Amino acid sequence: MKTRQGIFAPTILLVCLSLAGCAQYHADPLPTAPDLQRTPQLTAPARQFRLPGLAPHPVSTQGLDQTTVMTLAVFNNPDLKAARLQAGIAGAQLLQAGLLPDPQFESGFATSALNYGGVLALNQQIQTLLTRGAAKAAARASEQQVNLNILWQEWQVAEQARELFIQARTNSQLRSVLRSMRLLLANRHLRDLAAMQRGDVTAGVVATDLYDLSNADAALRQLQTQISLNDHSLDALLGLDPSVHLHLIGPISVPVLTDAEYRSAIAALPHHRADLLALQAGYQSQEEALRRAILAQFPALSAGVELERDPVEGVNAGGPEVSLSLPLFNRNRGQIAIERATRAVLRQTYQARLDAAQSQTDQVWQASKILAAQLKELDAQLPELAQTATAAQQSLRQYNLNAPLYVSLESNLLGKQAEEIRLRASLETARAALRTLLGLPFDAP
Repeated sequence: MKTRQGIFAPTILLVCLSLAGCAQYHADPLPTAPDLQRTPQLTAPARQFRLPGLAPHPVSTQGLDQTTVMTLAVFNNPDLKAARLQAGIAGAQLLQAGLLPDPQFESGFATSALNYGGVLALNQQIQTLLTRGAAKAAARASEQQVNLNILWQEWQVAEQARELFIQARTNSQLRSVLRSMRLLLANRHLRDLAAMQRGDVTAGVVATDLYDLSNADAALRQLQTQISLNDHSLDALLGLDPSVHLHLIGPISVPVLTDAEYRSAIAALPHHRADLLALQAGYQSQEEALRRAILAQFPALSAGVELERDPVEGVNAGGPEVSLSLPLFNRNRGQIAIERATRAVLRQTYQARLDAAQSQTDQVWQASKILAAQLKELDAQLPELAQTATAAQQSLRQYNLNAPLYVSLESNLLGKQAEEIRLRASLETARAALRTLLGLPFDAP
């Protein structure tokens, strides 16, 4: 019986060692409540902020400027928090690609009328050692692709935060102009209503006043709806509770590109855009996957040792053993064909993305030039309109100008000011989007 235990002892020992190194399962239940902040604050150290061209700084108690809004969005956006966990998956896949396969252990026991016997065998796959380098290179490139995709998502979230900041600051300026317009038209309506009661103007004049006033009220209501939507979008982007009201401060600042800078950025587009770099890394990963498939077409080899005792004769035998698959029918041709077809798809996908990037960038570039020209023309008109409105106000006070003409001149000025605010916001948004499409660094104001 002692001898039989000698047969089983290695088996029992190996099983115990294997179980000792096993991972354990721990439940991780889903959350049951929102995880939204009520106070804007950085949830990670600012040194972890890696978007090029931005220098994050602590949140000011006086309000949030453009840089702070963009920083908070990148750190606290719920979707980005989930996306960053993909890096952990990619890192685990890289770890898996570098691990060697576990050796295979086999044992058996048999008896006869006179003797006992059994077999102990230990085998190790050799082919995995040949493909391990390609597998690790593919996983490493895949991890780089994941990180670049996360960077591109961070880039887009930062850009979206900047656009919402631009819109919020624009809405604040626009609300002031529309309120002035509404006050001007309300005063005209009250004045003409009193004049109608005295019999100085007709009811048609008052009706026209009321129509203009209702349009001004409608414009204010529409703007209020836009402000609410913009505020909620900004709260959601920053991972804040919907009830949080942000106090935004500071100017809107987007660097302007010259023609030479634009042409240089277009030429270097494949080296700047994180999504294009991610596709390049994905293509490199597929190249390694194809190389791995080609290496796997060679005969699968495994080697080991075997100890055996014949249960009839009681003779012990042992020695090395080698198994080799013959590449007669399969030769991994199917997997090689799949990897080559996948590589062709990725190549065309990259070409399509590169073509679309250049087309979209040129579209925004041309639009920004058109908007800049329109804004320049409008800015040239505003001083003259302002001087005319100021002169009209003085003439009105001196009773040298009638009230309807003054209101017309003043409302025309306010209308042009509102148009200028909207046009400038469109231009700033286009310039911001252009820098993102070109993959250029963010520049802090």
